[in-house]
Amino acid sequence: MDNQVIICEDVKEELSRFLSAGDFDKVFILTDKNTYRLCFPVIQSLPAISTATSIMIEAGDMNKSVEQLAAVWTALSNGGASRSSLLVNLGGGMITDLGGFAGASFKRGIHTLNIPTTLMASVDAAVGGKTGINFNGLKNEVGAFYIPDCVLIDCVFLQTLDHDNLLSGFAEMIKHGLISAESTLNRLLAYELDAKELNTEYLNMLVKESVAIKEQIVTEDPKENGIRKALNLGHTIGHALESFSFEQQRPILHGHAIAAGLVAELYLSHQCCGFPLETLRRTVNFIKSYYPPFPFECDDYESLYALMTHDKKNKGGIINFTLLAQPGDIRLDRHIDKEKIFEALDFYRETCL
Repeated sequence: MDNQVIICEDVKEELSRFLSAGDFDKVFILTDKNTYRLCFPVIQSLPAISTATSIMIEAGDMNKSVEQLAAVWTALSNGGASRSSLLVNLGGGMITDLGGFAGASFKRGIHTLNIPTTLMASVDAAVGGKTGINFNGLKNEVGAFYIPDCVLIDCVFLQTLDHDNLLSGFAEMIKHGLISAESTLNRLLAYELDAKELNTEYLNMLVKESVAIKEQIVTEDPKENGIRKALNLGHTIGHALESFSFEQQRPILHGHAIAAGLVAELYLSHQCCGFPLETLRRTVNFIKSYYPPFPFECDDYESLYALMTHDKKNKGGIINFTLLAQPGDIRLDRHIDKEKIFEALDFYRETCL
């Protein structure tokens, strides 16, 4: 069965169609405690799901760990999973990342299906086949490229999201807009994230567009040898801030860290590639308006720099950045010296704190 990403109007109907078309000897469903309570009821009346073996783990990114991965392996093994079995990953990015890696590694690969329940997972984590866990204090340090059989995206699940998680996913959508075109970015910057009621119709349109941008890039470069590196915009500094937040025991959501990383890396784009100042201002003002600041001091720069040196995009210890000359005009593998990186951290603190 070819990999598909389906934007659903009725996730139960699409899931039923997928399960009927597949020849799976057993079905397992992975959730965390939150998605089991809030999201599993949407699909549990389907016969193949109601009889599936349920695997539930603790919620939160700190549980994207070796220990929880081993717990999933154990449940699959004890449940008699084979290479013909299906693992349904119902949850946010933590579940689709960890469940995807469990599916990639158990029996050297079983069938997987992602049903993302957060905006972050819908537009980023569940699409594209990157799987993995955090290890040794570092984000996504161990993992594999493993394309799921199918991804079913239904914005019905977004109604269960709190505002912080909505913001988190939207940061990846801003990134997709930046690497795509000015017109796409403008549609995103026009969205009112603090509205009392979500404009779900407009959000659905933005999600569909965002997923299409990522799909196109991943199809062109599945193993990140070239253009897929565009998806790393904001992530070199963003991942360092995220890892630092865990070290400091004041964890921030992935997308909040990426929003901060976008501010810093758009500054580098302006300084090193001539990214337009007006577009920089509009994007930074949008991020500043909606995202809580992440405070850090000048004394923390060396620690953040050390975390950047562990980034998977690096070669030979040189920190690689994805930068922009214009929205959609991507400059890959840019080597930026330490002084300029510290300037970008200064810019974030002066602009957003």
